[in-house]
Amino acid sequence: MDFLDAFWHVLNLFAPALGVGLIAAAAAKLLWRKELAKASYLRLVLWSFVAGAAVLLAGLVVLGQDGRMLTYGAMVLACASALWWAGFGRAR
Repeated sequence: MDFLDAFWHVLNLFAPALGVGLIAAAAAKLLWRKELAKASYLRLVLWSFVAGAAVLLAGLVVLGQDGRMLTYGAMVLACASALWWAGFGRAR
């Protein structure tokens, strides 16, 4: 495997976390417009992406391969928890 193949593999490993982070942060900003007015969209996306990426890496280590439904379910829960923490949980 050359550098370009390795680059695309790593990028595709983290793509679900980025996609869920972008969509979930946008949905949260739309649903809780007043409550999340002071929280920036980028901050919500970053918190959600980091949580999702950590779960994807943990799923890869624990289960031995990526793309398992258990990992994706845990990623969605981690992204939701991170969004709650970034938007509502800690002092803004």
